[in-house]
Order: sequence, then structure tokens, then C-alpha cells
Amino acid sequence: MLQLAKEGMVRCTKGVVAVKKVRIEGLVNHFTLELLAGKSGLNREVLTSDISRPGVEMTGYFKFYPKKRIQLIGMTEMAYFLTLSAEEQLDRVEGLCTEETPGIIVSRKMDVPEVFLKVANQTGVPILRSSQKTTTLISQVTNYLEAEFAPRTSKHGVLVDIYGVGVLITGESGVGKSETALELIKRGHRLVADDRVEIHQQNHDTLIGTPPPLIEHLLEIRGLGIIDIMTLFGTGSVVNRKKISMVIHLEAWDSKKHYERLGLEEETIQIIDINIPRMLIPVKPGRNLAVIVEVAAMNFRMKRIGVNAAEQFSERLNQVIKNGNNDHKQE
Repeated sequence: MLQLAKEGMVRCTKGVVAVKKVRIEGLVNHFTLELLAGKSGLNREVLTSDISRPGVEMTGYFKFYPKKRIQLIGMTEMAYFLTLSAEEQLDRVEGLCTEETPGIIVSRKMDVPEVFLKVANQTGVPILRSSQKTTTLISQVTNYLEAEFAPRTSKHGVLVDIYGVGVLITGESGVGKSETALELIKRGHRLVADDRVEIHQQNHDTLIGTPPPLIEHLLEIRGLGIIDIMTLFGTGSVVNRKKISMVIHLEAWDSKKHYERLGLEEETIQIIDINIPRMLIPVKPGRNLAVIVEVAAMNFRMKRIGVNAAEQFSERLNQVIKNGNNDHKQE
């Protein structure tokens, strides 16, 4: 892609995994939370995806208070808090609002006592309010934070959705990655990202690829320039995120090198903490790379449902050899 675009993207050094920083202000904007107090603390950083409901703390027990977590106050906690005396309420709020507490969220759009707002403004702990139910809010905020805290990296290549299989096409510059992707798009498949693929680990076995915002839906073809895939081929030709299921590496054909012919051996490549199946496709004039990559994705799907043509061929070959040996013995 253009040098200007490359300079404008957030890139990771090869082999280095980045972790995104999350601040309370981002949480407010994402969930459209209402800021009631503690505006000076909107820049506070959230350090964990864990959320705490300070039920025990409302009784005055702060020995194991997880002060670095976002605190979520539901109807149960608030109902108990309102039964306390004014002195006890002040003590509990001062215990909750520490220098390390990123923020406090109140669910169900409940009214927040004035003592909460006063102490929050003094300590700079944001008090936020949501109309969501407590359990729903916990689930949504936790999922959001886990996604934001997921390990991230980036890869040079093209990510394409082929029959539901996320295929990351890699290779040296100029080997034909973008041209292959363009032909695949013409055949009805979808572009996710070209040139640079941002990758984050969603859980222990899932990698999600997305395009950098600056070059979303764009594809660079040498000699032609940058083209907008969504404008040319329609909204059905692009997708903004996709699970990466396999990697296909393109390299110039080397006549001295041995290439896999049966497909019995499955190579893998590690991206962040996950091993992804990897295929090496040699490139030379006359080979239709788009068709080869398309068939590779189809064959990947077949293997995942238990149909492996290479293993079936190997079994038939062994059976033929075995039968041949038996016939020879009988003679």
C-alpha cells in the first residue's frame, strides 16, 4: 500500500505483541454511559477485564477489596447502602473511591446518593450510570474489556473470506498476493484486509483479523494503483473482521526445492499464542493461484469435517500394496 498509508497505521514490530490501553472515557463513549461525578478521572486507565460488585465492602470489610477493578453497583448493593447511617455511608464511599479505582458504574438508572457524588468529585473517581440490568451490564462490559485487552499483532499479507474460511495470504512483496485476492473477489469471495492485517487473539484458540481503518476496503494492484473494492464490487465483497483459519504462503518457484505433493504433512505457523495450519504454494507462470487458494480453502473445510483425500489415497495405496504382497505369497 502507499507509503503514506503505511506511516499512518499503528504497526507492531515483527514478533512483538501489543496490548491496547483502555481508559474510562472509552468505556463511557462505547456504552453511552451517563457521567454523574468524577469528571477529572475520565483519563483513568482500566488494568483488568475483571469487574467487582462491592457487596462485602458495603458492610465495611475492605481487607481484600479489589480496588483496581471497575466497581459495579446493582440494586442489591444500593438497597443495603441506603440502610446505613450517614456516617457509615461516608465511610463506605471513601473506602470504595481510591486513587487506583478506575470507576464506579451504577446500573438500572438508579438514583445515586449525594455522598457518592461529593466523594467522587473530591477523589476523581468517575461515577457512571447505565439503564441496563446489572447482569446484562456485567456481561457486556466484561466482553468489551476482554476484546480490548486481547493480545494484538499485525502481519504483512492479505486476508480473504473464502467460503467462510478466513485465509491469510502471505509472501514476499510483488509475489502476487493482491492480484490473487482480486481474482478471488471476482469469483464471489470477500476481502477483509490488504497489505497489513491487524490480528488479535480473542480466546485461547481464535485469531481475529481486521483491516487498519486507514486502508479499509482498499486493494493495491501494481500498475493500476489503489482501488476501492466495496465501490467496485458492492458491499457483499468486503467484511470487516474474520477468524483466521489458515495461512497460505506464496513463494517464487524453486526447481531445487521439494514441495509437498500428497498433502499428508500439515505445517503450522504460530501467531501470538496460536498455531495455525500453513500451506506453501510455489508461484510460477501458468498456475492459477486464485483457483489453487480457493480449492485449498475448500479442502480445509473438508478436512475439518473428517474427509481427508490424502489420507484416503494413502490408505488405498497401502491396501493395494498389501493385496499385491498376498497375491505374490499365494503364487
